[in-house]
Amino acid sequence: MASQVLLMLGLAAVGQAAKGVKNNDPVCRGSETAPEQLHFNYAGDRGMTVSWNTASKLQSPAVRYGRGSQLDKIAYSDVSVTYPTSTTYSNHVFIDGLEPDTEYTFSVLCAEENDHYRFKTSLPAGNPRPYTFAYIADLGTMGSLGLSDYGQSDALSPGEITTMQSLRDFKDEFEFMWHNGDLAYADDWLKEEQDGFLPNTTIEGGAAVYEAILNAFYNEMAGNVTMERPYMVGPGNHEANCDDGGSGDYTESICVQGQTNFTGFRNHFRMPSAQSGGLENFWYSWDYGLVHYIQINTETDFLGAPDLPGGSADENAGPFAPNGTQIEWLRKDLASVDRKKTPWIIVAGHRPWYVDDAQCDTCQAAFEPLFLEYGVDIALFGHKHFYERLSAIANNNPDPRGLDNPSAPWYIVNGAAGHYEGLSSYDTPVANYTVKAIDTVYGWSRFTVHNCTHISQDFIASGNGSVIDSATLYKKHDGCKF
Repeated sequence: MASQVLLMLGLAAVGQAAKGVKNNDPVCRGSETAPEQLHFNYAGDRGMTVSWNTASKLQSPAVRYGRGSQLDKIAYSDVSVTYPTSTTYSNHVFIDGLEPDTEYTFSVLCAEENDHYRFKTSLPAGNPRPYTFAYIADLGTMGSLGLSDYGQSDALSPGEITTMQSLRDFKDEFEFMWHNGDLAYADDWLKEEQDGFLPNTTIEGGAAVYEAILNAFYNEMAGNVTMERPYMVGPGNHEANCDDGGSGDYTESICVQGQTNFTGFRNHFRMPSAQSGGLENFWYSWDYGLVHYIQINTETDFLGAPDLPGGSADENAGPFAPNGTQIEWLRKDLASVDRKKTPWIIVAGHRPWYVDDAQCDTCQAAFEPLFLEYGVDIALFGHKHFYERLSAIANNNPDPRGLDNPSAPWYIVNGAAGHYEGLSSYDTPVANYTVKAIDTVYGWSRFTVHNCTHISQDFIASGNGSVIDSATLYKKHDGCKF
């Protein structure tokens, strides 16, 4: 059966087919095919990709779905993929022809009878309804395999609410979540052993620890938020290889096949690159209401990229496309934005070039000229494990108008979500373009798109849900009618 094909069945046929998307189907084999790590993401205005993992391969992953309680449609695919060292298969089903801004109920193959979930499709481009989204970066595994309340310099206080739990508590207030790189921190397994946080094992045994951390993270995320809100992701350096680019006397050469070159990241997600002309989960875009969102890849595939051979990060990952492909795609994508429908453009990339710490100068050289040429409004980054709200900036100079209708993008760095490595300290004195810096609190960003002239950002302290920094950008967009 062709990959990602939607079958719109008649009611009688659906009734029969639906029986085959339950745990009592002959293809379902108990724990071998029981779904876990459920998540879903936008795939165009009228599409959604539903993804989950199973211990064994599914020959034909399937999703039942429908409006209300009627799961009267079914979508199939043949995408059930794995890689060496993985203990699961990633299953992906693309559903098309959905009504925009509409809630659907769904269930996946081999789920229990009453395991029904809901997703809401994308708000059509140009729809002026206000909404909120959550933004995170550098969020890793929690508990016994990651950030916990013991064994680390930046450990959680006993009983402290984590960022995952905070997102769960606030999920009714945001419509989707954007995770801009550095996901599970599975590549910290060696560091955790060297620190005495995890028991020592062999290099070969470390491959199993790496996979255990990945699985724990995706299950934790599903249990807290990704089963209920769309989850958009981008690449960070911690997705590249198994050992954080070298820990102690080791380098990426200790990584076994399947734990190099973003392999797990490439298997686990299916971001909307097909709908936006992008590449896999590395670079893509989507529209939502008054905003055109763009995910870029600051790790590979541009001149001087950190993870390419000879780059500063020593990961030796990529490239994934011919030289210049990502930059050319970004230029075309920016040029194609209909600013009358989506007056706002927000871009996210993992490594920042404006930050009060080591900067990615090659990232700046590659991307900033396009940001300025095409009027990007907001640029979001992570990588640095603190929160830093900057001014609007162009060519290293803060815009004199600040956030009052600036001509340059507004930059925000937020890598304070929390993971085994903990928080970092920013340098002092801060740069002349830094407005607010916080390096003592785990947290995430809440963005509210009010209309075509105002967007607000709040930094939420995960531990208690308080807003500890807030600012609003005003932009006078041409043709703004709302």
